[in-house]
Amino acid sequence: MLKKAMLGVIATAFVAALALPVQFVPAEAAMTCKAAAKMKYPHSLKSRMSFKKDCKTKWKASRKA
Repeated sequence: MLKKAMLGVIATAFVAALALPVQFVPAEAAMTCKAAAKMKYPHSLKSRMSFKKDCKTKWKASRKA
């Protein structure tokens, strides 16, 4: 009896996990240039500042067009 109950719980949990929507794109798209630079260059301040400046310039150019 316990084995059937545990199997039922596991099956229900598996179906519930598959039914949950998974969205990664909006969270990544909302990342700021500062956060992206910190993630890419965690230990190099100069590289991080250069990347952030370049990212901001590209972002502004994409917003104008």
